[in-house]
Amino acid sequence: MPLVSVIIPTFNRFALLHRAVESVLKQSERDFQLVIVDDGSTDNTSQYLEKLTGVQILRLDKNYGVSKARNAGVGISNGEWIAFLDSDDFWHPDKLKIQLKWLADNPQYDIMQTNEIWIRNGVRVNPPKTHKKICGDIFNQSVERCMITPSSVIMKRSLFDLSGGFDEKMRACEDYDLWLRITCKFHAGLEPKNLLTRYGGHDDQLSSSIEALDKYRVEALKKIILSGELNKVQKKIVKDSLQKRALILANGALKRGNRKEYEYYRSVIDNES
Repeated sequence: MPLVSVIIPTFNRFALLHRAVESVLKQSERDFQLVIVDDGSTDNTSQYLEKLTGVQILRLDKNYGVSKARNAGVGISNGEWIAFLDSDDFWHPDKLKIQLKWLADNPQYDIMQTNEIWIRNGVRVNPPKTHKKICGDIFNQSVERCMITPSSVIMKRSLFDLSGGFDEKMRACEDYDLWLRITCKFHAGLEPKNLLTRYGGHDDQLSSSIEALDKYRVEALKKIILSGELNKVQKKIVKDSLQKRALILANGALKRGNRKEYEYYRSVIDNES
């Protein structure tokens, strides 16, 4: 059994996929399996995957979305630890080795991530201060924004299974939803070195293609309240954030003349008052 299972979901990313795959295959830590999930690609992805050796390939019959692809990849893996890599990002050569050493030195953690380099439209940019990662109890920060990067995270397989994995009904913010469910009960570790390079700004990036991502965050916040997993302090923080986001969405719907959407978000606000 491998120590780490690395899951790469991909959909029509032929031009970028090889960079992500090579960054895994060139890791200095060799005790891993690589699982690539082709989520119904219609470009040249299948031809590229056919040439790979020593890699486990899972082909889905259509494009289901990144949540199902990641879950399916985990489902056929057998590592003690799970790591994810988006097909437009790449790992630095010692990423897994450094993370596993960190986890060995900090056995109280079942999930941790690394710092990262951001590239936007081909230019390196500094992450905003609001996105500064911290180590330990990150639930409060995770309510405000997605504070764990899927491509940098590594977690115990048992924790992923316990959490229920990614919600396959969510078209976006599926990672925000999962991290809420995990960080309300578990602390998250951090390796301060930049061990990942993230690329953004391209047209097919999910966060660029789905409008009003706060709609999905509102649904995630509603779910975590109903889960019964929050303590009183956490519940208040979530309710405050939910009401703030729902008010913005309600006002936006009213300006657009969408009465049905306005009334829905007003009902969200009223239910949490």
